[in-house]
Amino acid sequence: MSGHSKWSKIKREKQVKDKQKGNLFSKLSRLITLAVGEGGGIKDPENNIKLRLALEKAKNFNLPKVNIERAIEKGIGPDRLQLKEMIFEAFAPGGISIIITATSDNVNRTISEVRNVVEAQGGKIGEKGSVLYLFKKCGLATFEISKVDESAVFSFADKIASFDIDNDEKYFYVFFPYELLSKIREYLNGLTTDSIEVDYKANSLIEISNKRLADRIQNLVKTLEDLDDVQGIFTNAKNI
Repeated sequence: MSGHSKWSKIKREKQVKDKQKGNLFSKLSRLITLAVGEGGGIKDPENNIKLRLALEKAKNFNLPKVNIERAIEKGIGPDRLQLKEMIFEAFAPGGISIIITATSDNVNRTISEVRNVVEAQGGKIGEKGSVLYLFKKCGLATFEISKVDESAVFSFADKIASFDIDNDEKYFYVFFPYELLSKIREYLNGLTTDSIEVDYKANSLIEISNKRLADRIQNLVKTLEDLDDVQGIFTNAKNI
């Protein structure tokens, strides 16, 4: 799959190295804290869709229970950790568009870090609205092919008004309207998902045939991934 969060690729390929887990667990914990804080301190995932999605992602990555509980508590009370969700619109070399999502407790620091990485790799940060129009914010349900019946997946996709279905050798990817994210359980009918998440799907993809250019873009994405505050990266580059 291309144009999707590189985090998803890390999870699906099960290639997270031990040295990366501290960074990964920190990102997951921030998602949980942010969800609780933005949800007005609601700790029940049944009544806080953002928290439910964050917890499901945390469990997929085997975030320890103690980390989850600590992250939830950080989002509650007068001394709660103040986190802000941020979206950057950027251009990589070759005219490739990038959306970068982040959670931050220090906006100026995050802006500086993201800008420095993008510019060091030959890209630039765009103005608000310069990139987002090239993507569709939506829900993405992923199903492991070996664990589901294909007809059941297509039935689910039809019921949830999916506007695109894709697959690779391991997974089905069902893209559906963002507005239905909170109601997805009503349509699953026992289907087991590998993940349910918010996605920014590129309206069209750009083929990168020059290997040197592809390597530069991949290096930019990888360096952004290593930033503690960055949560997701979405591009309109094909096969990046």
